[in-house]
Formats: sequence, C-alpha cells, structure tokens
Amino acid sequence: MTRTTLVKEEIEVPKGVTAELKDDKLTIKGAKAALRREFAHPLVKMTHEKGKIAVQSRMASRREKALVGTWAAHVRNMIRGVNEPFRYTMKAVYAHFPVKMSVKGSELVIENFLGEHHPRRASLLGETKVTVKGQELELVGISLEDVGQTAANIENATRIRNRDPRVFQDGIFITSKGE
Repeated sequence: MTRTTLVKEEIEVPKGVTAELKDDKLTIKGAKAALRREFAHPLVKMTHEKGKIAVQSRMASRREKALVGTWAAHVRNMIRGVNEPFRYTMKAVYAHFPVKMSVKGSELVIENFLGEHHPRRASLLGETKVTVKGQELELVGISLEDVGQTAANIENATRIRNRDPRVFQDGIFITSKGE
C-alpha cells in the first residue's frame, strides 16, 4: 500500500459568505441561508484560516485521498447552496392514465399512476421545496444532497414493477439540473 506524504485541497470562501469550524462541525452562512455539517475522520483534518478552508491528510492512503476530495466537494456545494439554491426540474410522463401530483406536508403524493387506486408517496428531504406546475415539478433547495435525494425518491416512487419496462415507460423523470 503506497501512501502520499500530504494531500491538501483549499477552498476559497467568497465575500458575503462566512464559515465557522468548531470541533468537527462546519457552518456556512450566506445571504439567504445557512448550512451545517459534521466532518469527522481520524486521518483527515479540516482547518479554517484567512478566508480559506483547507482539507488535508498526512500519510494518506488511497481512501483518505478520495475522502479529501469528497469533503472539498461537499464544502464547495455548501458555499454555492447558501448563495443560490439548487434547482431540479422533473416531468411526469404517462401514456394513458393522467397522473395527479400534490404536496402534502413533507411528502409528494402521486395519484392515478398507471390507474392504481392507492396513491404512491415520495418523501421530501430537508428544506427542499417542491412546486407542482401541471405535469412538471420544480425542486428547489440549498442542500444539493437533499434536492438530489428528493428527486431520486420521486423517481423511485414511480418505478414500474412486475410489468415490461419496454411497454410501460410511465414515470416521473429528471429533465434538468441546475439553473
């Protein structure tokens, strides 16, 4: 097993965003929102000095190198999320039975999918806001992970089971990610 002496990634904290690192908990505050996340690993350390967040590991194996890059990506996504929210657009596709969608609390209720009598439900994670516009859904949130997992929950709720997927191509699918 080969080890690298030092693996380090630095993330610049832009103006208008504040970062606070206490123990292993990182808090990023922006103009619109704040995100908080815990980063804990015995061989990977995170520091915050002079407007930069550094993620580093000494004598890193392949796993720790990957973890340094993953943590840096999470921090970049947190910084981007507090400035401008992440947006996913989804569309309901059906051949015969029109699908009716509505948001009730922290769930998306999908009715009349394939003519089924019982509605299918998908959970909405975190502070993800879902807007129904006809047969389109718009998911907006400050956490990329919550928005992405909510979209995956919706796609999974409309997965076709016990039927030929080449014939039954109904579902709710992601049409765009981003702005």
